[in-house]
Amino acid sequence: MAYQQPSLPYADTALEPHISAKTIGFHYGKHHAAYVNNYNNLVAGTPFDSQSIEDVIAATVNDPAKIGIFNNGAQAWNHTFYWNCLSPNGGGKPSGELAAKIDEDFGSFDKFAEELKAAAATQFGSGWAWLVSDNGTLKVVKTGNAQTPLTAGQTPLLCVDVWEHAYYLDYQNRRPDYVATTIEHLLNWEFAEANYQAAK
Repeated sequence: MAYQQPSLPYADTALEPHISAKTIGFHYGKHHAAYVNNYNNLVAGTPFDSQSIEDVIAATVNDPAKIGIFNNGAQAWNHTFYWNCLSPNGGGKPSGELAAKIDEDFGSFDKFAEELKAAAATQFGSGWAWLVSDNGTLKVVKTGNAQTPLTAGQTPLLCVDVWEHAYYLDYQNRRPDYVATTIEHLLNWEFAEANYQAAK
């Protein structure tokens, strides 16, 4: 019952000029595919093979004997989530209930955006910046390496991948520029709204 790498929700050229087809080719086609392949190889023939990837992530977090399974499983999940956080028609500000909740919990959309940019820029080394729902309150959090809010009881609504392979071909060492461009032009607020409604 191998975990399947979902297809990209858009063409590999769809996010240009903000994220190039070359970056997508390496990021989705090499990095993400490798996490999925490694995960499947590690769980094959074990009781984890018949479990959902979310259950396996929960069962293996903080277990040094299963760190390979956790790292590859969580990275496979994080990347699948990340691709859905981006849209060729994304960026700008959300609307509806999520927009009102962002204003309520952060003070304004601009304050939220600054907090997300800061989290992404200050995540030392590889990792992720997330908008999550934490017991009904929206928060910005950052996680290192393969860590995910799933294991902290939080519901991810959106994320930005700040591993270097997510942006280096296009932005080199200018991570803040990549993050700002992602927020302004690519964030998929419809996906975030759906996650918010599901978390209520």
